[in-house]
Amino acid sequence: MAQRSNRNLENMSERELQEALYRKRYAERKNRLTRLKGEGRVVDVPTREQKLEYLQLTGAAPAQLGSSDEELAESNSGRWRNIFNRSLLAVEIVAAIGFIWIVYSLVGSLRQLNTEIVEAQQEAIANIPAVATPTLSPVIDLVILPSGHKPPVEGQPIVYEEAGGIPEHLLPLVDAYVPPEAPPPAPEQPRQIEINKIGVNAPIFAGHEEEQLKKGVGHSIGTALVGERGNMVLSAHNDIYGEIFRHLDQLSAGDEVVVSSGRSSYTYVVNEIQVVLPTAVEVMAPTDHASLTLISCYPYLVDNKRIVVKADLIETVDEDQS
Repeated sequence: MAQRSNRNLENMSERELQEALYRKRYAERKNRLTRLKGEGRVVDVPTREQKLEYLQLTGAAPAQLGSSDEELAESNSGRWRNIFNRSLLAVEIVAAIGFIWIVYSLVGSLRQLNTEIVEAQQEAIANIPAVATPTLSPVIDLVILPSGHKPPVEGQPIVYEEAGGIPEHLLPLVDAYVPPEAPPPAPEQPRQIEINKIGVNAPIFAGHEEEQLKKGVGHSIGTALVGERGNMVLSAHNDIYGEIFRHLDQLSAGDEVVVSSGRSSYTYVVNEIQVVLPTAVEVMAPTDHASLTLISCYPYLVDNKRIVVKADLIETVDEDQS
């Protein structure tokens, strides 16, 4: 009998062997289930994956798996859930593409606006009128009345004064006259700022409110004037209205900032750069020497802090002489 069984196994294909093995295991599991149910114990039942495995081995129809109505409902529900999830994914992709397009359009519009503002600022710089240097009038001014003449000299004809002539007895006074020295120029309103390292060339307006910052750089009223002892505070935007102070964080100690008044140019040298909170108003405090403070929002497009650049005056150039 054993030899016959062995011959049968030798003649069986691989699929038949797998099916026979599965049937044997299934019978053992069924017997075990019957025994455990009789003892009142809880047992594990075959999972759907196990039933599908049996289907693949035996080639049985799906109905033979004993699928319940609940399992079929769950299968249909899973199918509709997959369709719903795919629909949501498609909507999310479309929304993401739309959002990217909106951001791209806004960035393009902002760049175009900043370019137009920079052009307007350059035109404003070109139209800044030059401030003439005042000249002193002489304290002594000679006035010759009409029909003036030199005193008569015996034996010589009377000689009348030529126009603009100076009597001889007044010549020593005229020759000894020394014009007074011109007083130092009064402090001047800043009108233009140049920072070659970061490509800044912008007009300056009195005040740091929004109306002034739309046009260029704002000079805080009450702070020092250009070239004057004290702290001159200038501020500008970093991401709108020309992005004038966008690259202040690229400056370093030793870089030069030139501020002009229309008559003279003043060079300041950077000595400190710091990032502070918007409430750190102490950076605008007066100083006992001629200094400059540049302020802008930071970081770029976030603007929850302030970047502050400190500089000291080192040089003055008279533009009329240059």
